[in-house]
Amino acid sequence: MEDRVRQGGALSRRRALALGAGGTALLLAGTTGFLRARSDESGTPSTEATKVAGSFRPDMAGPVLANRARAVGKGDRTAFLATVGSAPPAFQAAQSRLYDNLRRLPLDGWRERVAGTQLTDGKTGATVVRVEIRYKLRGFDRGAVARTRYLMLAPRSGIWVIVGDGSSHGFADEAEIWDGGPLTVVRGRSSLVIGDAGDLPRIARRLDAAVPVVTGVVGRGWPQRAVALVPAEPRLAAALAGQGQDLREIAALATVTAAAGGGRGEDRVIISPATFGRLNELGRDVVLTHELTHVATGGARDRTTPLWLIEGFADYVGYHRAKVGVASAARELRREVAAGRLPAALPSADAFSGAAERLSQSYQESWLACRMVADRYGEATLVRLYRVAGRVPEATALRDVLGLTRDRFTGMWRDYLKKELQ
Repeated sequence: MEDRVRQGGALSRRRALALGAGGTALLLAGTTGFLRARSDESGTPSTEATKVAGSFRPDMAGPVLANRARAVGKGDRTAFLATVGSAPPAFQAAQSRLYDNLRRLPLDGWRERVAGTQLTDGKTGATVVRVEIRYKLRGFDRGAVARTRYLMLAPRSGIWVIVGDGSSHGFADEAEIWDGGPLTVVRGRSSLVIGDAGDLPRIARRLDAAVPVVTGVVGRGWPQRAVALVPAEPRLAAALAGQGQDLREIAALATVTAAAGGGRGEDRVIISPATFGRLNELGRDVVLTHELTHVATGGARDRTTPLWLIEGFADYVGYHRAKVGVASAARELRREVAAGRLPAALPSADAFSGAAERLSQSYQESWLACRMVADRYGEATLVRLYRVAGRVPEATALRDVLGLTRDRFTGMWRDYLKKELQ
């Protein structure tokens, strides 16, 4: 499938899953999207008491940043904390927690570099710099991930030292899982689960079980592994999702992190523990398999395949081994069809927005469209349709793979809905 990651771009998709603690309660679960910086790349500050940086040069931060990277690599806590020895106690405490969390991660390299000088405080002379952090998770990331943070440096005894971050001048760091409480890292057969929430081993087991399910449908042409982030704090989960996402009714989502040097980025599954915990056992399996399908197929990167096919296919795989009937899984749509309100067309992209009134029904309609293709043409043909639709327009994919016009396909789908739901 065509890979179209754009730095700073974003896709946000929600899906409705009728599998709650009682088996049919509505819960929003699952999105795909790109993580995005929470402050403008231009670094525009929110304070007037600043001026353009003058005497500071980016290379002046080299020694202190190199010391930090070396300390993380060697496990030298004292050396790391020495790099913030001139900072206020609260910032030192935050950096202490950062170091502890970094050391818990299976890092294959971690370093910081100055990516830009933002401003110099007109009163203190301290300079805020935009720092790019690069790291890899050993055994899972193919390329380095890039995250943006802000540090404040000031001259002390002829050298520049870290004295804080950029928050006092309106600069917000890109969120990372290490910003939460003490991390737990669980490595499964095919999964790496990181977070400060509970029940991480069980999540790892569910992901491990989902990998062969996804592979059994989409094939082996993907890494067959996944990284899941499970923050205990809802605000951190929302920040990891980016774009002001409200995860109170979202159980999990698939994202792509920004890559160092403009590469393809790395896949992550973010789990919102409070909402995820409201799902029953079946619901948790379906949600994680759905999100893992996005990882396997590049759903969060895809700008070509119609959204109904992206989300419907992920639901098809998610329900693949689930023992749940159509009437239960498509409860909201079934009510409409039973009342004579049959959808006239496949869901548009707008139907998957968070504000859409028929969000649940849109996912159910999409799932049943994919289920219809698998029932009538075979699962291999559904997979082929998905792959072809990532390269050519929708109408062309339907014609080339199924020999159908879009109108004919829509008519068959409407008949299928009546058959399955009335």
